[in-house]
Amino acid sequence: MSSDIKFEVVRPNGILDGTQANVFRREVRDRLDKQANIVLVNLQDVTFIDSSGLGALVSALKMVRTAGAKMVICSINDQVRMLFELTSMDRVFKVYPNEETFEKEVGSDI
Repeated sequence: MSSDIKFEVVRPNGILDGTQANVFRREVRDRLDKQANIVLVNLQDVTFIDSSGLGALVSALKMVRTAGAKMVICSINDQVRMLFELTSMDRVFKVYPNEETFEKEVGSDI
């Protein structure tokens, strides 16, 4: 069954805010165009997310779900983790510690 899994990774960097939101959503759409059924958003290089960035994540999640795929997140820093907890986004998104953990768990999960 794991051979049916096709995941693509989006790696935003810097500050995920209103100026980067459209770029981020376009990158997610590009991964869906590649027939990904899981989009992994690696936030390792994101230093800060503002409300527009959170909105972009939620918007991307809706786009992915509409396409019949899943979106998960990995490698969040302490600032982003705190923001996710304060806004309950940690309940909305499945968050993995890193890409390696994601790959191991998805192989056995799906």
